[in-house]
Amino acid sequence: VQLQASGGGLVQPGGSLRLSCAASGLAVDYDAIVWFRQAPGKEREGISCVTKNGSTYYGESMKGRFTMSRDNAKNKVYLQMNSLKSEDTAVYYCATDPYSCRRLWTWDYWGQGTQVTVSS
Repeated sequence: VQLQASGGGLVQPGGSLRLSCAASGLAVDYDAIVWFRQAPGKEREGISCVTKNGSTYYGESMKGRFTMSRDNAKNKVYLQMNSLKSEDTAVYYCATDPYSCRRLWTWDYWGQGTQVTVSS
């Protein structure tokens, strides 16, 4: 199982980014997928989770700003991030959720993350 996040970069406050998560060894429409992030000196923080039937859950500070979606044909998951703030600066990861989003926030397999820096 491998999941690799990409699409990060430097963006100004208020800007947008779309992250991608490419999966191999699993089907994104069969497993629950979760996004989480880790900022320097802080604990990992759950962002969003999508179940295999498409139900999506978000962390409180992301609601209304972030949208998680899935492309089953491409076996990819996306995270659209709008209205970005400096506190969103972190390394972002996608992972499988062994509890199908029923025990937020948990994750097991993840791969390389992508750096998101929000700064003017």
